[in-house]
Amino acid sequence: MPSPEPRPTIRIAGTTSHTLAPRAGSGGREGTLRYLKAGTGAPLVLLHTVRTQAEHFRRLIPLLAHRYTVYALDLPGMGYSEIVPGASYDEPAMRTGVKRLLTGLDLNDVTLVGESMGAVLALTTAADLPERTRRVVAVNAYDFRGGIARSGLLARVVVGGVLAPGVGPVVAGVEPRPALRKILQGGLGDKSALREDYVDELLQVGARPGYPAVARAVYQALPSLIAARPRYPEIKAPVHLVYGEKDWSRPSDREANRRLLPAADFTQVPGAGHFIALERPDVLADLLNAAA
Repeated sequence: MPSPEPRPTIRIAGTTSHTLAPRAGSGGREGTLRYLKAGTGAPLVLLHTVRTQAEHFRRLIPLLAHRYTVYALDLPGMGYSEIVPGASYDEPAMRTGVKRLLTGLDLNDVTLVGESMGAVLALTTAADLPERTRRVVAVNAYDFRGGIARSGLLARVVVGGVLAPGVGPVVAGVEPRPALRKILQGGLGDKSALREDYVDELLQVGARPGYPAVARAVYQALPSLIAARPRYPEIKAPVHLVYGEKDWSRPSDREANRRLLPAADFTQVPGAGHFIALERPDVLADLLNAAA
């Protein structure tokens, strides 16, 4: 008898968990998507970072739920969304997952908020669905070379091992707790913002059957996030670019996006790193609630 699927260990007050079935005619290429929902008001969609899930926004969701109906998506194959063997995890495929949420739930006047990889997907989804998009807030967009490898030496070694031919699948299936914690802390200005129960949750998801293959495929597909940048000027909705002062991106990376999006608002969060939703959710909430 197969083991039951694990359940999230983190509970976010006021949220309910839902699933979105594959579209008719997808021919087994799509899996069921899981998302969290909370609050009332205009729709706001949260898109998480590499190697995380909807619970990444555990501290942000309660700060928004009095102004918005919040939808926090587990991107395809990640978190508790279904793992489909052989599925693609490049930017267009992940963007399709986001679009499935908007169209499947018939969401309109949507504020798209993404962090890291999720920021790129928020921007490209807005380019594809201008009629449904009200605003985009892109936090520390992961669209530059190096990415998580700039977290530190350990991250460079681990990511290099995951991507290596032959041994890559083995390395992807080995995720010691101290290594995961150290890599994630490399994306924080305030290291204490990484809570141990969140590390527990990520490790539980990482142990799902098939997840190491997803993780490796996501890392292999990261160049597709860079390749998506030419889509940014197509966006018709207002855009707000947010960067942590200590984000992995360099000033030249940030300035390149400002040139692509000259009308965008720009905020730099003092002292913050790559995972602003973990360490400074108040800043994001203030920005979003002011525009509700």
